[in-house]
Amino acid sequence: MTMPSSLAPIPELYVSYDSAQKLKMEAADLVSHDLSPRQICDLELLMNGGFHPLKGFLSEEDYNGVVETMRLAGGALWPMPITLDVKRDFAEKIEIGQDIALRDQEGVILATLTVTDKWVPDKAKEAEKVFGADDDAHPAVNYLHHTAGEVYLGGPVTGIQQPVHYDFRARRDTPNELRAYFRKLGWRKVVAFQTRNPLHRAHQELTFRAARESEANLLIHPVVGMTKPGDVDHFTRVRCYEAVLDKYPASTTTMSLLPLAMRMAGPREAVWHGLIRKNHGCTHFIVGRDHAGPGKNSAGEDFYGPYDAQDLFRQHEAEMGIEMVPFRHMVYVQERAQYEPNDEIADKDKVTILNISGTELRRRLAEGLEIPDWFSFPEVVSELRKTKPPRSKQGFTVLFTGFSGSGKSTIANALMTKLMEMGGRPVTLLDGDIVRKNLSSELGFSKEHRDLNILRIGYVASEITKNGGIAICAPIAPYATTRRKVREGIEEYGAFVEVHVATTIEECERRDRKGLYKLAREGKIKEFTGISDPYDVPANPELRVETEGTDVDNCAHQVVLKLEAMGLIAGH
Repeated sequence: MTMPSSLAPIPELYVSYDSAQKLKMEAADLVSHDLSPRQICDLELLMNGGFHPLKGFLSEEDYNGVVETMRLAGGALWPMPITLDVKRDFAEKIEIGQDIALRDQEGVILATLTVTDKWVPDKAKEAEKVFGADDDAHPAVNYLHHTAGEVYLGGPVTGIQQPVHYDFRARRDTPNELRAYFRKLGWRKVVAFQTRNPLHRAHQELTFRAARESEANLLIHPVVGMTKPGDVDHFTRVRCYEAVLDKYPASTTTMSLLPLAMRMAGPREAVWHGLIRKNHGCTHFIVGRDHAGPGKNSAGEDFYGPYDAQDLFRQHEAEMGIEMVPFRHMVYVQERAQYEPNDEIADKDKVTILNISGTELRRRLAEGLEIPDWFSFPEVVSELRKTKPPRSKQGFTVLFTGFSGSGKSTIANALMTKLMEMGGRPVTLLDGDIVRKNLSSELGFSKEHRDLNILRIGYVASEITKNGGIAICAPIAPYATTRRKVREGIEEYGAFVEVHVATTIEECERRDRKGLYKLAREGKIKEFTGISDPYDVPANPELRVETEGTDVDNCAHQVVLKLEAMGLIAGH
């Protein structure tokens, strides 16, 4: 009896252990490229056969074929450009035919690349063809234009060692390790479930049914590379998956982690996911409604239609050699106390259908509200609650911005005292003068240095916020783009509250406690905000306070009321 082709070993790009030791020595003389986190994910799946039949990063000819027709130059189906993007100045040093060392962010060598191609891609066209639109609201298009290097390098890869992972090592399997596992257990049919979100009861019902209808075993195959910005981190998700795994019969279900950097490319992504699962020994693959969709475009509409991914997968199913199991939309029927496929409920008008959307779940987590047992497992909910405590227990940052002498520091001090009186979370004041002394003593007052100073304050505030504390910052922060950067860095971990202390320049100059305006008028201080340097008035801060004719206590109290309204401090 022959072995099913899905379980025969698949080619890898690694050399033998002895050759790898030799290559490591020789690589010391090669030009090195430090890989980005996304490139490390791509390289790992190239080397271990997850991206079979690719032998390395795409050549220009292969890239053009993939972008235009989803096919490599040789005709094989492949929907996603796997390219090594580098900065222009690095590319200028590289000759065709040269070998370069590919290293991780610690400088450990993972592979060498023989450069056969070097070109400047048409990124707008890539965005249009691969993602359906050249629209920065799409995370992969945004990455393409604002993070990826300008030049692509292509060529075969020689694998030396796999990237190091210190987390969940027992749960990470290469395609050949999974194939060997399925062979050992005698699993002939395996249905893979792709996920980047925590699993709730509806998912469990859906995967159960998919396995039962296909008479197949089940591989829960979550992505732990890069998903969509704002997704639940993979550490929390894997703990949730492990909690749910107990609900499945152990003899028919297994879980493995996939180090894939998702592109959120909808239909093309579904085909790509199918090919990757085929390489991992699976025979069936569950494709969801709006599979791997990134949400809304700039016009507020979905990037892809709900069934586009299923349609494209179905067109290529036979060629791919992996069958699609369409995702059923499972809903909870209260009267029957069970999940049923939405399209099979005949008595819809007589029963109560319950559902909780992702947005609603996030709201309930943020506000510490109940999440019913019919919706999720208590183990999953408790993992999610650890990561997302209610807002009144999360860290946050308050940034006061305004002219020198507007009263920012005075209000910040008063706010600090009020928050310390309430207790519950540590409060740190990052005042302009304190920061200049301790963090930025070597910086001057040029635009570049002032930006750097604000970004440092933002970094410290984001660390305080991440660890559940309150950071109060009171720099001038004159530039809107820098404030926006700080906001983005902090909102990853908690709330950001921008308070514009809207004192007029005339009033600040009248107060001039430090005598700085006088010096600026005399030209003794260059680049002084409001006199010889611009101040971008915040367009829509969370709060504006007027200090003229209002005492400090009242200003600080307005901030406290705002924090209460935002749910950041519990009302008394």
